[in-house]
Amino acid sequence: MLDPYDDIDVVGETRNGPETVRALRELKPDLVFLDIRMPLLDGFGVLRAIGVKQMPSVIFVTAHDEFAVRAFDAHAVDYLIKPLRKTRFAEALERIRERRRSANAFQIYRQLSAVLAAGERERIKRKIVVPTSKGELIIDENEIDWIEAQDYYARIFAGQRRHLVRESLTSLAQRLDAKHFVRVHRSAIVNIDRVKEVRQESGDTSLLLFNGTRVPVSRRRRRLTRLVLRRLSEPVDN
Repeated sequence: MLDPYDDIDVVGETRNGPETVRALRELKPDLVFLDIRMPLLDGFGVLRAIGVKQMPSVIFVTAHDEFAVRAFDAHAVDYLIKPLRKTRFAEALERIRERRRSANAFQIYRQLSAVLAAGERERIKRKIVVPTSKGELIIDENEIDWIEAQDYYARIFAGQRRHLVRESLTSLAQRLDAKHFVRVHRSAIVNIDRVKEVRQESGDTSLLLFNGTRVPVSRRRRRLTRLVLRRLSEPVDN
């Protein structure tokens, strides 16, 4: 979509949050198209890692994230909704050009700071508190690989760590981002960003996660799981 614009050169592309942080530090571009939801580290995490003062001009990209739309509207930071449309894409680029011509660094800093603060408020709502012998451990939803029901408890798998909380899967499902967490079984919730492969064997469906875990998908939840996976993998318009 950037090919027709002679004043723009693509200096790099990234697949996840950590790659984006490294690319921004090394390449120091004038403009970045920053996805809100990315594996390992989301767009707000990238802002925190780089610091708003060091960020280039930003066009945020989001998949129907109503919170993000409200935040960007309120703080005059541009955004694009997936799937991308050529007309809206052109408008966003022209707004960035105009902003770079007219806005000073302090104004851009204030805009990004406001967006980051709004993002932090939304993230706090989705944190899970786990009681420990030393106090309480706070888990961000982006750290979670999957969750398994165990009687009256739920076991949270986050990287190499395991946490047991006295909360039902139904309650946890209501708190987690429904665009990225799907209940694939009555006893399992999976972070779709952690899914490496969907497997079909002997009529059964399961999800293979990047860490090697295989989580079964119940028959009644196959359709919803496929819909979520398809939505996240939809290509942008060319």
